[in-house]
Amino acid sequence: MAVPDRVVVLGASSDQHQQILDRLRGFSVEVLAPATPFSEAVPSELPDAVLAVGPMARLAIRLNEINAIVQHLPDGLVVLNIQQQVLWWNRRIEELAGTAEIAGGDFFTVLQNPQIEGPDFAPLNRALATGETTRTKLRLNDKQFLEILASPIMQPDADLPLGLVVTIHDITSDVLEREKLNAIHQAGRELGDLSAEELIEMSVEDRIELLKQKIIQFTQDTLNYETIEIRLLDRKTKHLEPLLHVGMTEEASHRELYASAQGNGVTGYVAATGNSYLCEETSTDPLYLPGALGACSSLTVPLILHDEVFGTFNVESSKVGAFSHRDLQFLELFAREIAIALNTLELLAVEKMTTQSESMNLVLREIHRPLSEILGDANWVLDGFIGHQPEICERLQRVINHTRGIRDLIMKIGEAAQPALPHAPVAYLPAQRAKIRGKRILVVDQDDTIRQAANDLLVRFGCVVEAASSGIEAERLVRGYHYDAAIIDIRLPDMTGFDCFVKIRQLNEHLPVILMTGFGYDPSHSIVKARQMGLKSALYKPFRLEQLLTELEKVLTPPGDAASDS
Repeated sequence: MAVPDRVVVLGASSDQHQQILDRLRGFSVEVLAPATPFSEAVPSELPDAVLAVGPMARLAIRLNEINAIVQHLPDGLVVLNIQQQVLWWNRRIEELAGTAEIAGGDFFTVLQNPQIEGPDFAPLNRALATGETTRTKLRLNDKQFLEILASPIMQPDADLPLGLVVTIHDITSDVLEREKLNAIHQAGRELGDLSAEELIEMSVEDRIELLKQKIIQFTQDTLNYETIEIRLLDRKTKHLEPLLHVGMTEEASHRELYASAQGNGVTGYVAATGNSYLCEETSTDPLYLPGALGACSSLTVPLILHDEVFGTFNVESSKVGAFSHRDLQFLELFAREIAIALNTLELLAVEKMTTQSESMNLVLREIHRPLSEILGDANWVLDGFIGHQPEICERLQRVINHTRGIRDLIMKIGEAAQPALPHAPVAYLPAQRAKIRGKRILVVDQDDTIRQAANDLLVRFGCVVEAASSGIEAERLVRGYHYDAAIIDIRLPDMTGFDCFVKIRQLNEHLPVILMTGFGYDPSHSIVKARQMGLKSALYKPFRLEQLLTELEKVLTPPGDAASDS
């Protein structure tokens, strides 16, 4: 065993100095005064051995115990000098580095030179230069991601750090989940991504087949599920008609199933209840009916559109317990995208019966954006000429009035041309909503998809919808037009939802307003402050059709009528 040459003694009293020197005769011994910081006494090269006596010995034992505990932390922990070399580390760092040869190594070299993805692209240098903790994300490879926090080690009255303490947290699962969510969203966008030229050139049957192939492709590529079965619900007979299947046996794919909680397997149960079902082991599950050959577990979720179940989506695996509750959540999200795409299939199936009706609906949906832009631009220009050019103002007002007249005329023609569709999907049969029919609704949201979705939903129920992408634009529209209600997002590009609420109330104190926010997120407390000023209603995106209609009916109902209704 090697004999140490240079020994540093900590914690010795003045009476013990000579005794220690006599005992360690032949070695280079440095006995530090009790109050001397070790880092100042040994600024560069570490000694071969450290002898701790007295209270320092108890502290060393305690530190050794703490070190043993830290070695079991799930996160990595390293101490670096100002050259960013590793002085100390716990066991998790060895696992991440794939080696125990770490001492003195450069931090990023120890981690095999990961790619820095930000937000800070020089986290260690920045922490040393500023004396502040920095945070950033590292990519070790395509399947492993880390988050590091670099905290400087500061001494009182010192200008520069002595080194850094870096904690390393594995965020792989979080990153991969976000990437999977993004992939699901992108797949949903691409499911119905057909150009106008393609739609003209393809027959209805060709479009249906292409959409089915896309569903299969994205299910396999995005979620890695090879066995797939989708059935659509006949709302009259409750029969679950097979739409597409991959990897299922012939018997399973042609089996007669109905939306019933009993006697129709997992698929029938999901269609009847609207609840997802995780079958962890097919051999012991009382609901499971044989599907894919050798399937040992399955996952089935409902296809829901506008709060109604119109089909089921089933995947199966040859492994027991292959699906987790997280997989179930991902499949439910993907099923929402598929539900929108499959709804296109239902519309195409009745296309020959509803050509005129669908054409009018398409005109109404597509005309929304250009008409809203014309109205917004015209009002903006009109504001600049008011009080200066009466003739121009008059002509602009005529443009605005004619634009609205064109829209109203198209809506009247569409209502007159609407045929009776006894076999159409229930989601597309307009319900009787007398309280909102013919009402003028202003939708204010910077997200174009939200404005378009609100328009598509409300126009079906006879509403006249206009949209604004900012608070200033909404203010202009309210100043020049009468609306029956306004739906305003709390996060606008130029002001908060509360500020927009206040400005609109100043223009029309009786205009009912609904504030909306995503998943209850309201950092500026717009909804709370607006409620104190009389706000009666709020929506949380993604809102359901029934919620939107109900809230509109609520704010459009006079207090006396509301009391009698209740």
